[in-house]
Order: sequence, then C-alpha cells, then structure tokens
Amino acid sequence: MRTAIRLSSGVLALAALTACGSGTAPAPSGSAAPGKVAVAASDTECKVAAAEVAAGTTTFAITNGGTKVTEFYVYAPGDRVMAEVENIVPGLTRELIAELPAGAYETACKPGMVGKGLRNALKVTGEHKPLNADAKLAEATKSYQRYVKSQSDTLLVKTQEFVDAVKAGDIEKGKALFPVSRTYWERIEPVAEIFGDLDPAIDGREADLAEGDEWTGFHKIEKDLWIHKDISKSGPMADKLITDVKTIVAKANATELTPLNLANGAKELLDEVATGKITGEEDVWSHTDLWDFDANLDGSKAAVQALRPVLEERAPDLVKTLDEKFAAAEAALAVHQKGDGWRLHNELSKAELKTLSDAINALGEPISRIAPIVAK
Repeated sequence: MRTAIRLSSGVLALAALTACGSGTAPAPSGSAAPGKVAVAASDTECKVAAAEVAAGTTTFAITNGGTKVTEFYVYAPGDRVMAEVENIVPGLTRELIAELPAGAYETACKPGMVGKGLRNALKVTGEHKPLNADAKLAEATKSYQRYVKSQSDTLLVKTQEFVDAVKAGDIEKGKALFPVSRTYWERIEPVAEIFGDLDPAIDGREADLAEGDEWTGFHKIEKDLWIHKDISKSGPMADKLITDVKTIVAKANATELTPLNLANGAKELLDEVATGKITGEEDVWSHTDLWDFDANLDGSKAAVQALRPVLEERAPDLVKTLDEKFAAAEAALAVHQKGDGWRLHNELSKAELKTLSDAINALGEPISRIAPIVAK
C-alpha cells in the first residue's frame, strides 16, 4: 500500500514509461490476448473485461489510463489478497497472474494507491489442478514457508525489543532498533500483505492514509522518535504494534502459499525498492531506507531460490541471468555499508541513487518472467 510515486529525474527507469493519462478508462476490449483478461483502470473507473473466469491461472493485463499511479488486487472473502500488482504508473500496462480456485472474489483498482479501491465481482467456476500438484513446485513453496517461519520468528523477537525500548522511553535505543526490527518485516512483506488491513496497520505511512483512517504502526512511532523526539505517549501504539505483528506472524505461518505467491512476491519486493526505498519515501524521517532495501532484496532472492529447481528445469538461461543480476544489485548496495548497517538515504547523491535504481530495474525485468514460467 504505497502512495503515488514521486518520480525523481534520473532515479526511476519507470519514468520513461509514464505517459499523459486521462481521468477516464478506455473500454476493455475483451481479453488482452488469449488467456488474458483486460483491465482498464483510470482515476474513477476499473473496467474488467470478464466477470467470470475458469478456475486455475488467470492473467490480468491492467492498463492505467488515468493520471494517478494505481494498483490492482484480486480479493477473496475477508479481503484476503489472492494476487496483487502495485505501482502501475499512468500509461503503463502491467500483467498479474493469479491462481484462483472456484469461488466468489472481488477485483479492485486503487487509484492513488489508497482506500478500499474500485471493486468488481469476479466469479471463478470449475475445477483445476493446483500448481502445487507438481512435486517440485510443492517443495518450493514448503522451502519458502520455512524461510518465512525463520524470519517471522526473529521479527517477533526484534519487534518486542523495539517495543520495550519505546515503552521504557529510551529514544536512542528505539532509534537503533527501528531499522533492525523492520529488516525481518521487509523480508516477508509479500506474505504479510495477504491479510487485509494488518499490513497497513503495521507498516502504513502517514502519506498512505485515506481520509478518516487511523494511523498506527512502525512509521507512527518513527515520527515520534525522529520528529517529535518524544515517546512518552507512544506506549499504547507500541503495544498495538506487537499485538498486530503477533497476529500476522501466526497467520503467515498458518497459511498455505502457492508457487505464484513466491513468483509474484519476488517482483513485489523489487517494486517496493524501486518506488519507496530508492526515493526515500519509506522511512522519510529516519532515512534508514537502505536497511529496508537490503531486506527486500534478501526476501526476493529467497523466493527465487526456493523456485530455483523448477527454473533450472524450465528456463536454465533465466537462472543464469537472475544470478548475474542479483549479484550486481547486491554489489551496488554493498558499497553503502556503514558499520553493522547502512548509510542514511539523505547521505546518498543522485548519481548513487541512480546506480542503485538501475541495478534494481535490471533485476526486475528477468524476475518478471518467473510467474509465467511457474504458471505453465
């Protein structure tokens, strides 16, 4: 759940894809291609070409004809996120592959990337053979779920340490623990985002809020630490944070993931880097964005590595490219290490940020090829 991208000159390669949009979505022309459902998004509309699809994998091709950055979601009952694609800039078309068993769902476009979105009913009918019926894909999801378990266990420990420091009124310790505790959150964020309102409750930024929303979580406390320099009244917010983290960890460890959760999640984490960490919009007061950058990169790599046996079998050349691009992105980031952590975002020059952005964009392209391979 991110606000519209402020596309700094020379920072995001996505800027080159941005075109002047209108406020009205063009009518979807049926399937964008065989097996694909066209979605025409605008600032005020979300036109989905099909209200019913067959069970199995469906590819949505979302075109943003508006003036605001948008997102597209497929929700199961209770706003459980089945699939999502964020940061669709005006003039851009992005695809999302979702695996959907029979049932009732909703699709949603979110112009400005806030609120509940412009929703449509989606009916899924028939039977399908789950992707996890493939033994290697099943093992990939199990491997990644073990990774999620390891990271979420440490997330609980480090968030509790952060909360204890805040409640004790220790500003300097709270500042030191803020980026450390968030490291484990950022590594598993695609899984955390599955569960409706819990993600924004934990990780929502002030700029993300729709009118009437309550602001809670890490970034509310971040502002108290760095801007207000007063955490004497932050105890209840800290208590809510650890309660929400415990809830989402329990849900994340209990849910059954699909191979497309891994493939789409690996790309989502890079999108998070490109549109939040590179721009400095994520940790706007602490400027600890490179901790998040590193964590997102680690999480993306973990998802790809879990899928590696399948990719080596189906697309060995892609595996080689991914290895090269991950190494390049890691090397670009490594030059900014500082002690046990990283340089602050506001210490980096525009040229340094562009180098990081270029490395992430170069990695994002081959990662975007994983989901169609997994869905075969």
